[in-house]
Amino acid sequence: MKTKYIIIYLFVVFSTFSCESFLEEEPRSLIAPETFFASENDARQALNGVYGILKNNSIYGQVGLDVFYDNGADIIEPNRSANIFEPIGNYSVNEAIADVSVQRMSVSDSWKDLYRVINNANIIISRVTDNDAITADAQTDIIAESRFLRALCYWHITNLWGDAPYYTEALEIDEIKVLARTDENLIIEGVLDDLQFAQQHLAPVYTDDQRGRASKWAAAVIEAKIYMQQQQWQQGLDKCLEIINQSPHSLLSNYADVFDPDNEYNSEIIWSLDFAKDIRGQFEEGTLRPDGSFPSIFGNGNWRPSMFAPRLRDEPKNSGERDALADALEARGEAFNGTGLQVASKDFAEKFPTNDLRRSINIVDNYLGYDLNFPYMAKFWNLSTTDSPRFNHKDNRLVFRLADVHLMAAECENERPGGDPNTAFEYIREIRERAYETQAEAEAILGLSQQEFREAIYDERKWELAGECMRRYDLIRWGVLLDVVQNLEYRFWNPASNIRAYHVKLPIPLQELQTNPNLLESDPTNNGYRQ
Repeated sequence: MKTKYIIIYLFVVFSTFSCESFLEEEPRSLIAPETFFASENDARQALNGVYGILKNNSIYGQVGLDVFYDNGADIIEPNRSANIFEPIGNYSVNEAIADVSVQRMSVSDSWKDLYRVINNANIIISRVTDNDAITADAQTDIIAESRFLRALCYWHITNLWGDAPYYTEALEIDEIKVLARTDENLIIEGVLDDLQFAQQHLAPVYTDDQRGRASKWAAAVIEAKIYMQQQQWQQGLDKCLEIINQSPHSLLSNYADVFDPDNEYNSEIIWSLDFAKDIRGQFEEGTLRPDGSFPSIFGNGNWRPSMFAPRLRDEPKNSGERDALADALEARGEAFNGTGLQVASKDFAEKFPTNDLRRSINIVDNYLGYDLNFPYMAKFWNLSTTDSPRFNHKDNRLVFRLADVHLMAAECENERPGGDPNTAFEYIREIRERAYETQAEAEAILGLSQQEFREAIYDERKWELAGECMRRYDLIRWGVLLDVVQNLEYRFWNPASNIRAYHVKLPIPLQELQTNPNLLESDPTNNGYRQ
């Protein structure tokens, strides 16, 4: 399902609403009721359009949810003080700032697009159910995929905002714009129901041009994560072991190979959103559109002193180390093109074990013999000027992989009543063994107490999953975000002084509150942002 296959009428219809308020849309006008669901193919094109919304900058595009799940934690930080994501990473956001959009990215944009997916999934379910033009088996498959996409977005919404509007019907606009917030626990009940239906009916694997679709195992990963959020450790362990033992996925023997841009569908990847280069613009003939591939949050690919060793003050403009590095890159068919140029935080770089083999692609401060001003994460970059030219990247967007599930299983085993830290270690043995040269190093966390192993897992997830949209989510889930951030030293920002207890959630954007005052009915403080 590469992007080139989904630039179709429906995708354009869905995408044209991306710059307008969600509550200004007429949900039932998105799809012409007389014509669009006249066949199974029509319904599947509708699903492709929903996947297209997921690829917006506000969700899984160039920046997307990384802003909320990675910024302001202890893994990545900016390479300059003036940065468009400062409100999140530096904990200065408020409900008015939440409305400010830069590059189609803001708290408000994410809120709108997550609900756009939900609304369109509801419409698809409504139009497909009991549709005589679509076979019963196809109806079930399409509804299962729609329910997964709806569950995914409601899960993100509860993670980011907690209580929120919740609906599973194709509502009219006047009904939507007066909805109050529903308790997040009730939303999660509905999410679990959707995920379990999806697991019963989605395929275990997709091949060829369908590989960007979410399989039943993507739904299983979210279900396991929810059980862990609820501290239902045995249920979480059971679901993790189901994925490990029954899915077609397996761990690779080499950590770096997991992120090889030429092997994006390797066996460890449970779900990644696929992207393709050379996609023509929707509205302007012959133009290339930014593809929204893996985030370039803290570096946009321009040659500037903040990224590389700066010139000496009297050095001519077109000479020096930056120009020499540019020549060296060009000779290899490479350029620092903006793809995945995330900067490892000072804290992360200083604490990452020097004997850990994962360090070399999580922390890169020298490339081709040239010192960089900041350590970058090479695990996500693609420097090829042929395969990944600037603003025309083909790199997929990793969402879930099996190593995360192994780490989850280990945590569940350690936390469950009667659990054994040594048994828990066996679930991550392969991960540890590929991370260290010797058996002794890999087994260094064997024989720990429950509390010691718990702390070891905190670090192991940090080193293994760095920059993969997990860290703030984990720190909040563990109840330690405030403690961790208050002990951080950043290069430019000062999140340690700014963070408050209420920053575990985002504010509902001001324009949403103005449109629908009922959003303040159950919580007049707006998650603590109105003191």
